[in-house]
Amino acid sequence: MKVDRVHRNARIHTLDPARPSASVLLVADGRVAAVGDADLLEQVAGDPEVVDHDGAFLMPGLADVHNHHLLAGRAALYELALDGAADLTGLLDAVRAWSAELAPDAWVVGGGWGSNLIPVLSDRAALEALDRAAGGRPVLLRDDSCHNRWVSSAALAVAGIGAATPDAPDGAIVRDPGTGEPVGLLIESAVIPVERAHAASAGATVEQDAEASHRGIAILHSVGVTTFQDAAASVPMLAALKRLDDSGRLDAWVVTSMQINDKIFGTHPIGQELLDQREAYRSTHHRPDFVKIFLDGVPTSKTAAFLQPYLPDDVHGAEWRGETTMSSDELTAWLMRVAEQGLGAKVHCTGDSSVRMTLDAVAAVRAAGHAGTRFHIAHGQYVDPVDVPRLAELDVVADLSPALWFPGVIVEAICACIPRERAERLHPNRDLLDAGARLAGGSDWPVMPSPNPWYGIQGLVSRADPTGSFPGRLWPEQGITVAEALHAYTLGGARAMGTDDVTGSLEVGKSADFVVLDRDPFAVPVDQLGATVTEQTWFAGRKVYDRTNA
Repeated sequence: MKVDRVHRNARIHTLDPARPSASVLLVADGRVAAVGDADLLEQVAGDPEVVDHDGAFLMPGLADVHNHHLLAGRAALYELALDGAADLTGLLDAVRAWSAELAPDAWVVGGGWGSNLIPVLSDRAALEALDRAAGGRPVLLRDDSCHNRWVSSAALAVAGIGAATPDAPDGAIVRDPGTGEPVGLLIESAVIPVERAHAASAGATVEQDAEASHRGIAILHSVGVTTFQDAAASVPMLAALKRLDDSGRLDAWVVTSMQINDKIFGTHPIGQELLDQREAYRSTHHRPDFVKIFLDGVPTSKTAAFLQPYLPDDVHGAEWRGETTMSSDELTAWLMRVAEQGLGAKVHCTGDSSVRMTLDAVAAVRAAGHAGTRFHIAHGQYVDPVDVPRLAELDVVADLSPALWFPGVIVEAICACIPRERAERLHPNRDLLDAGARLAGGSDWPVMPSPNPWYGIQGLVSRADPTGSFPGRLWPEQGITVAEALHAYTLGGARAMGTDDVTGSLEVGKSADFVVLDRDPFAVPVDQLGATVTEQTWFAGRKVYDRTNA
């Protein structure tokens, strides 16, 4: 057998039921040529490169079914990273230090402030402090859900937002109760004018977007990810991925989700106009095969749609349950339309009411004969017990992202909006698996500061904070096994995205995509999973990351 490279002396976890473990992997033309043990070496002809892994653990490259890699790449290259646990003083200090290095008319752009600060930032004094810290510059800061923005007076002026500006249909401009003037906090779709104003000022080229995409993928390689789904694609992103693949720089299997509607990004075009352009950007490693629908918002801004009311407040009253962006008929029509075009759909649902509406719409699509269409419930957070078995019955994937299945800042912020006994019944993963539903792991990076899947994997098993910053366990009965968690972040994720024909397991004919780890995740205590380190990442038979050279 003639091969290009021999990987030997490894503990290989293949994710192939027919051959679950091995010690030798042979690669030819970027694909797996054979998997086996030492006797396989006798079949090797010629003089291929031999890589001895010295007994290290090797497994398929990891999958991330929900991220925003281009945004993350831009942030890594150009933007201010905020601490999600910082208070107002901490945020202002960070803005002040960052602004000191900028030109007088430059934008201050960044993200990651904790959504628990929404009440603090809903005040004109906070806006005035932001203006001073930024030296009068336009400021655009995304929260930890990426659904809300804290902006400066200069940014409001550039975007044309003032006291007379009406609220957006699916958003809100937080205002001074006495004057009606905006105080700098924008909720959901109210952020779009500022996002568009910043985009117009930045004027990124295709190559700049390609560099940002490339940077995002390099970061994913550093944590072992070799296939992923970007959850909100735009024409600039599609063009960037095409540029990378055409120039031999796209070292991942990428699936994109084209936006049908837009609550938070300012994308144009969207809907059918965007879908009509997709085939011009399809390439060897990029598959524009999904759409993205925002059906509701997020619990922390009380824009997620729930079956039961939020905690009462002066703005929403005592019976507010949130709203969906579409009616049931509109959602069903869109899902039918995309199914007829051979596309899958990722539907953003953070409340249990929006989950139920999506399942009802999928039932109609299945009844119309679209048995093979892929549907994802993103983010799989709150699912009414009645609806848990329906995910399996309708073959709807629970897109688990971000990792909110253990105590943390965002969970505490949700508990300030929803009664704690309901808020903590988050991510019923054990129930979903027992009902036969499919789970797929995602990061929602950069909504979460890192795409590292190992924090999520540890938390899926333990339901405890892998960092140890927050005590206790969140609904511990919903913990799953290590094997189930790894499946969700490998073959389960690839199947959900539709890349399992080329990746997700180490089988003959598939792309030689794998990671080498510093430990065997099946052999270490659960509380050590989150510390797992990627030593090497290989894509299509080529080493694309090596920790010793990073």
